[in-house]
Amino acid sequence: MATNNHEGDTSLLSTWANNFTRNTSAAFAQMRLQDYIRLIVIIGGYCLLRPYLMKLGAKMQTKAHEKDAVEGAGEAEIHPNELRGKVEIPGVEDSDEEEEDEEAKPGDWGRNARVRQRKFIREALEREEQRLRDEQEAESDKDIEEFLVE
Repeated sequence: MATNNHEGDTSLLSTWANNFTRNTSAAFAQMRLQDYIRLIVIIGGYCLLRPYLMKLGAKMQTKAHEKDAVEGAGEAEIHPNELRGKVEIPGVEDSDEEEEDEEAKPGDWGRNARVRQRKFIREALEREEQRLRDEQEAESDKDIEEFLVE
């Protein structure tokens, strides 16, 4: 069955090759002087215009890249490394920034409650970071073990 499939593929490829050679030779054999001149003009025009078209395309691409860079620069104002160890929780200000003159409103937390909440969130973040570090170490140990075990 497999040999029959290869024979079909071979005959199909040979048919395509025969058609290509026959059609190509017939196309050039039947060409008149006007057809040859037209072919030469088209090929020559392409050869002459191609470098200019490539330069135009390069300029347009450069402008598009510059435009994307300008648009992207506004989005990346903070570098990821700046965020390490500086996790800010929305709605929780630093105790240094708090104003003592503010009146306590019925829905506001007291200073001690805010400090407890900050401490709780910091501890939760530290536990999560430690868990992620442990998982990463375990994963790297598995990768190393994979190469050591035969």
